[in-house]
Amino acid sequence: MARMTAPQAIARTALSGKEWRVLILLLLSALINYIDRTTLSVAATDIQRELHLTNTQVGALQSAFFASYALCQLSFLAGWVVGRFHVGWVLGCGFLLWSGATAMTGTATTFVVIFALRLLLGIGESVSYPAYSRILANEYPEHHRGLANAIIDSGTKVGPALGILIGGLLVSQVGWRVFFVILGVGSLLWLVPWAAWMPRGKRVASREDASEVPSIVAILSERSAWFTALGLFCGNYYWYFLITWLPAYLEKERHFPKAKMALFGWLPFLAIGVSCVFSGWLSDRMIARGGSPTRVRKGFAGTGLTFATILIPVVLVRDPSLALGLLTLACISFGIYTSNLFAITQSLAGPRAAGRWTSFQNGFGNLAGVLAPWLTGVVVDRTGEFYLAFVVAAGFALAGAAMFVFGVGPIERVNFRRVQIAP
Repeated sequence: MARMTAPQAIARTALSGKEWRVLILLLLSALINYIDRTTLSVAATDIQRELHLTNTQVGALQSAFFASYALCQLSFLAGWVVGRFHVGWVLGCGFLLWSGATAMTGTATTFVVIFALRLLLGIGESVSYPAYSRILANEYPEHHRGLANAIIDSGTKVGPALGILIGGLLVSQVGWRVFFVILGVGSLLWLVPWAAWMPRGKRVASREDASEVPSIVAILSERSAWFTALGLFCGNYYWYFLITWLPAYLEKERHFPKAKMALFGWLPFLAIGVSCVFSGWLSDRMIARGGSPTRVRKGFAGTGLTFATILIPVVLVRDPSLALGLLTLACISFGIYTSNLFAITQSLAGPRAAGRWTSFQNGFGNLAGVLAPWLTGVVVDRTGEFYLAFVVAAGFALAGAAMFVFGVGPIERVNFRRVQIAP
């Protein structure tokens, strides 16, 4: 194959206007998705004081979302719904459900009610990543997926950044209840442009033919499916530790007031988003110029998670500016990993298996969201500090690097015909 010139490589990585419109809306949905996830961590100390909760109870509230979110995907319910119905409307209905749960949280007065609403939030958001994967695998070619996935994933990183910044400032001024209601109701405006511009091609609108879709057994028979799931679990432990407990760490151990926590805490998450988009663009350029998808995608994932362990010194240094610098560097490294995470999955699964594979991988991986908040709460209650919690998070990141580099097979479409295809 002849080597492409630089202009040819650039042309291949250029997105069309239609692709950009859809990506921007998916980016916004992911951003809102993660702002909604972060709201509880931003308001945690206020809710804890008002409802007289322990750190372990706060951790349980943080975990509730991930329990229903992961269960809906591990059961393949989310993947089944995404494949069975028009993926655009499925995503829209999920968005409506999770935004409503966020708004209702502002009216809750007991631990049990907030716990139930967090479960509902998880059910609504469970369709998001399977829907993203089906849309990208069907509508975007391989050499566009690194950037496309990175753009969507940047929303999941900028979302917590904005949630911490705006949420921290708003909660300190108007209280946590008003914050939840404003966020939930205001988010519903996204549904208007989505109804007008969502993909309407046959591949995303029609029901998948079960006889042509790799079965759950076929997917679970693949070694790479398990290692992408394990790798995501490890990366997610690190990530969910940050978004659920970093604000509380800054307030409890660094003794930052709410407004200072907001200004300090949002920058590392913004750094992940910027790093993710740049890394996604760079990985696509490398592949378009002839680079091996296996070497490029795995290289970004392994390198990013390995250097994310710079998180450990953050809790050891006393100077706030140095701690912020180290935390930002760790988050930049984490963004390198996330840029190629689901591009790996979509390349392995192919268009027909992307929804189901992503449902399993994301469901399994998000069990870390159940473990990380709860375990961190227990550790802080028992030790009185956050040091050990930071060490555990960094250890999971290093384990995740090994999963992607050594566990996942070549980044090419799996031949599912080796395993019986069944509905």
